[in-house]
Amino acid sequence: MPTLKSLLDSPDQSVRLKAALAAGTYPEPGFIEILITQCAIEPDFFVRDTLSWALMRNDIQEVVKRLEIELQSPNIQAKTQAIHTLSKIGDKNNYALITDEMLFDADDFVAVTAWRATSVLVPEDQK
Repeated sequence: MPTLKSLLDSPDQSVRLKAALAAGTYPEPGFIEILITQCAIEPDFFVRDTLSWALMRNDIQEVVKRLEIELQSPNIQAKTQAIHTLSKIGDKNNYALITDEMLFDADDFVAVTAWRATSVLVPEDQK
């Protein structure tokens, strides 16, 4: 039987999408690392969005703890996908994870993603 990792390694976008859907439908703590690792390299937007959804179906505290590592990554896609996933989780307690360095990053993709995330995560008393 194929593993989640082997399915996400498929060159076929539809196989990767179905694997991400299955991982979210039947979440397991062991999937968190695999899903986050895939976010960093996944070329397809829809698969990446489904990976974020699948992550949100797992223990959120564990997911956020792992996303914090990705926020420091030199890999732009890993960093932006982590920021995006935090915005989808929507917990305003994660607002502090989005730093000024991210908001003013030299890479426009990081900066735009950070600004979008902060607009969702900013606590009411700081708007």
